[in-house]
Amino acid sequence: MTAEPIRVLVTGAAGQIAYSLLYSIAKGDVFGKDQPIILILLDIPPMLPVLDGVVMELQDCALPLLKEVIPTDKVEVAFKDIDAAILVGSMPRKEGMERKDLLKANVAIFKTQGAALDKYAKKTVKVLVVGNPANTNCLIASKSAPSIPKENFSCLTRLDHNRACSQVAMRCGVSSDQVKNVIIWGNHSSTQYPDVHHAKVNLQGAETEAYQAIKDDAWLRGDFISTVQQRGAAVIKARKLSSAMSAAKAICDHMRDIWFGTKEGEFVSMGVYASGNSYNIPEDLIYSFPVQIKNSTWKVVDGLPINDFSRAKMDATAAELVEERDTALDFLSQ
Repeated sequence: MTAEPIRVLVTGAAGQIAYSLLYSIAKGDVFGKDQPIILILLDIPPMLPVLDGVVMELQDCALPLLKEVIPTDKVEVAFKDIDAAILVGSMPRKEGMERKDLLKANVAIFKTQGAALDKYAKKTVKVLVVGNPANTNCLIASKSAPSIPKENFSCLTRLDHNRACSQVAMRCGVSSDQVKNVIIWGNHSSTQYPDVHHAKVNLQGAETEAYQAIKDDAWLRGDFISTVQQRGAAVIKARKLSSAMSAAKAICDHMRDIWFGTKEGEFVSMGVYASGNSYNIPEDLIYSFPVQIKNSTWKVVDGLPINDFSRAKMDATAAELVEERDTALDFLSQ
């Protein structure tokens, strides 16, 4: 008895993140090895010829789980009855562009996509926003889709989480699966706070607090944080293109955890609705928290002790998000 195919939408599907992402989804790395998939690929009209090339390549991969590929530039086709939406497409920041201009362009995009989710998608759809500014774009999409539960929306901070994990692992000379429970707090921007106060490193079979394992507080409170915060810019500088392979991997990790849950005793970072959290983060934001996931439902890991150093960093990134939100909501009401 084979499962019914699920409908998975990827936007910005002719772009380079999607190019790294689609193969992993289609071959079963995200939704499971026995879950057939219908892939819906949305992009803007000028990108349709490129999208046709992507469709040809997906066909040429001859993947048994991939039942159908639907390229489109129409939201009513793209969002129809979908089970999962990975919203990668957004207006990128161009040189000399103010953050405000970027927000204005993206509010228009995510208002449209939120309205399309509201009108055409299943009410159980899980929505992951990747396109930047991801937290605020996610908030706008959610507000534009009032009939879909707020809990179904999240934005990607898993790439930052993976970056932080990897930095700690390299510093300790272990593989990254020996590091758990790093946290990314706040905005997917350079104000994010990568926090290892609750992280554990497995050293020769013994679980050690990250601060004990690394024994270099100056690095952990200085270069470690700025390396993770600035990593995207560093990749662009080196590659002349933004992170695509690592972003695609993080998207897969994030969606797989939503589908299958997190491991017992472990948490991951996700931008989620900030209502009713124990960390005094303002309500009505999409803010990155440590979460645990069971039965496709995330829960913020509450009650972790927060020292003054962390508090200041968590508040600073929250302040940036409040300002972004207020600017975006102004545009939304216009």
